[in-house]
Amino acid sequence: MAYTYKTIAANAEGQYKEKGSRFLAYGFPVRTDIEIKHILDNLRKKHHSAKHICYAYRLGYKNHAYRMNDDGEPSGTAGKPIYNQIIAHNLTYILIAVVRYFGGQLLGTAGLMNAYREATMQMLSAAHIIDKTADICFNLTFPYDGYNHVMKLLKEESALITEQKFDETCSVTVKVNKNNFEKLNNRLILTKGLQISNIHENVT
Repeated sequence: MAYTYKTIAANAEGQYKEKGSRFLAYGFPVRTDIEIKHILDNLRKKHHSAKHICYAYRLGYKNHAYRMNDDGEPSGTAGKPIYNQIIAHNLTYILIAVVRYFGGQLLGTAGLMNAYREATMQMLSAAHIIDKTADICFNLTFPYDGYNHVMKLLKEESALITEQKFDETCSVTVKVNKNNFEKLNNRLILTKGLQISNIHENVT
């Protein structure tokens, strides 16, 4: 069974209003902390007059990295309800930021939590949630006399060759679902003269 995870297919937006305050929710499919920082910097420039820009994100598909930020709102009233919706929808590789324009009336702790949750839910209802496959990519180099054996192993473990080159030795770039990688790797390393390099996750 292929290893998959859920995320949003593209940027999405939602909005919620409460007692004059506007809560603008933005969702982004993301892959790295650097990408998240860039997006947040752009939001702060775009909404420079907003009272708060609160957010939560989640990365990874096994050992998740995550963060919640209340950006000056009472602790636990903004980042946490945003993050709880990420968990409720079982999403990862996602950043959700909610921009608040203050309307002059205080909402209280419960009111704030509800507003950030509702804005996030509005955004997620407009988003296209998709399943994506988590793969491992790597390079193989091996002598010609091992070609048939290596091709047989790759086929048996449902690995895809994305690039190949033949010079003095055979060189191929391979992509395989994360679930199959360990078993395939254990079989490949028994092949005489074979070298495995550039092992990395592919979540694009």
